[in-house]
Amino acid sequence: MNFRKGRPREDLEINLIPFIDVLLVIVIFLMVTTTYSKFTALQITLPTADAQKALEQPFEINIAVDANGRYAVNNKRIAARDAQGLSEEMQAAVKGSGSKVDPVIIINADALATHQTVINVLEAARMAGYPKVTFAAQSSSK
Repeated sequence: MNFRKGRPREDLEINLIPFIDVLLVIVIFLMVTTTYSKFTALQITLPTADAQKALEQPFEINIAVDANGRYAVNNKRIAARDAQGLSEEMQAAVKGSGSKVDPVIIINADALATHQTVINVLEAARMAGYPKVTFAAQSSSK
């Protein structure tokens, strides 16, 4: 039985605007209450530095080590193959330059140089009394 004979039937429609409003409120709530923190194994605070570029270069001694275990001090090949001989060559290079400050030892080791040859340079620097040691590397070009 149809009691509404003269009235046309209304089409049903779903109003999405209140639904979108509720979802927007939920998203804002989640954004405000969420904490963005990293979970790391160690909690550290990194130091900051306001250093200026050094005005003068420190006195450097370049030690080269090739793949065959031969050494060169300041681009001059040496015959020494052990830490004691290498230490004496380092001291001679410092005396030859006339510098009064401790040098920075820069180790330029070949990628195929043995670990022992590099350790010999570190030991020679320790024996000569030069605590400042660093390694030279080249950046990989990709």
